Amino acid sequence: MTDLSHALLETRSVSVSFGAFKAVDAVSLKVTEGSITGLIGPNGAGKSTLFNAIAGEQACDSGEIRFDGSRIDGLASNDVHGTGLARTFQIPKPFAAMSVLENLMLAAPDQPGEQFWVPVIARGRIAAREREILERAHEILAFTTLEGVASEAAGQLSGGQQKLLELARVLMSSPKMIMLDEPAAGVNPTLTGVLIEKIEQLNADGCTFLIIEHDMDLVMRHCDTIVAMTNGRIIYEGDAAGAQSNEMLLNAYLGAGADG
Repeated sequence: MTDLSHALLETRSVSVSFGAFKAVDAVSLKVTEGSITGLIGPNGAGKSTLFNAIAGEQACDSGEIRFDGSRIDGLASNDVHGTGLARTFQIPKPFAAMSVLENLMLAAPDQPGEQFWVPVIARGRIAAREREILERAHEILAFTTLEGVASEAAGQLSGGQQKLLELARVLMSSPKMIMLDEPAAGVNPTLTGVLIEKIEQLNADGCTFLIIEHDMDLVMRHCDTIVAMTNGRIIYEGDAAGAQSNEMLLNAYLGAGADG
């Protein structure tokens, strides 16, 4: 695990409104490098809106977002991804008709064949890069336990396998940090265990995680830091022991039995 004193991701008084509704209200948080940080809260707390703002998919009304020391608020989502910050979605979005392997190969960065002039004058360069991408894809398929379904259409996978495919696709770009949106939602316990194992393996190798999750057992057992939101604001930031004894958090979320 890498240096836990360095803030790899930081939001500074970030606000996002939809009309008169303030979905994210002056949120400041830090995700330390090498950590697994859990983001919790009931439906409507602002978690997904904050995720979308960080990922460049939702404009901020005010505030700053910094990743690895540089501002990323205002960047398009593909440019945010290019900085080494990747995300998955609560509802997986694979190319359903394409094979699992093709989904991974399509997600690979730096594909010279996409430049209109390269196929004409640098066919060898394209072939070499395609071999590299194919090798990397097979390594990731093996790591995520999807090698046995590599030739199957992505749309035919189970919900849990599609969550693993989401993770596999972002791994093709070797990101510094991954934001996971409810990775355990709709996933059977066996595949949830596989997901957690892979997250912890990647974290041990230095990858940082920010995870939206409603599975409190997963959050409390596997996250270094827990950040709780309600009504667009952070009401708690600390460790699992503190979360389980924080009266405001218990009243707002844990003790209310919220599942959204």
